[in-house]
Amino acid sequence: MEYIHHYLPIVISSAAVYVFIVAAIRLFGKREFAQLSIVDLVFVLLISNAVQNAMVGPDTTLAGGLVAASTLFLLNFILRTLTYRFPGLLNFITGHAMILIYKGEVNEENLRKAHISINELLETVHEHGTDAIKEVDLAILETDGNISVISDNFKKRSNRPRKRRKKLLS
Repeated sequence: MEYIHHYLPIVISSAAVYVFIVAAIRLFGKREFAQLSIVDLVFVLLISNAVQNAMVGPDTTLAGGLVAASTLFLLNFILRTLTYRFPGLLNFITGHAMILIYKGEVNEENLRKAHISINELLETVHEHGTDAIKEVDLAILETDGNISVISDNFKKRSNRPRKRRKKLLS
């Protein structure tokens, strides 16, 4: 019983951090995690370091770390199970796909919502083997942050991950 009282705060703190991080990712956009740039990787590493103490508090023992990690794994399993059983929950967490181009016309409103510049969109169109936006029948920002492009009257489809932003140190 003493162990439960000792580790319960770690379980509660870890759960709170998990829910916060999932909510923060939802609020700040899916596009950021499609492929991690160096800046994104540093951000993720710093976030993990920043919340570590909030999860385990003064307990820096192996057992404390394993309780926190186990809590995160369990919550992740529960969330994946719930989103599988309740697709509406998945839509709430991941959002919806957005049409960026339809029949050669750019959807400016969705570009603004996704924080994608016209230059980034054009670069992505080129990466998918199409020369110009006017040649694209459909481009969709998927819920995982990738952009799918269909051109040539919906015959040529490409769903490649977005190219990583240029490295700061090359």
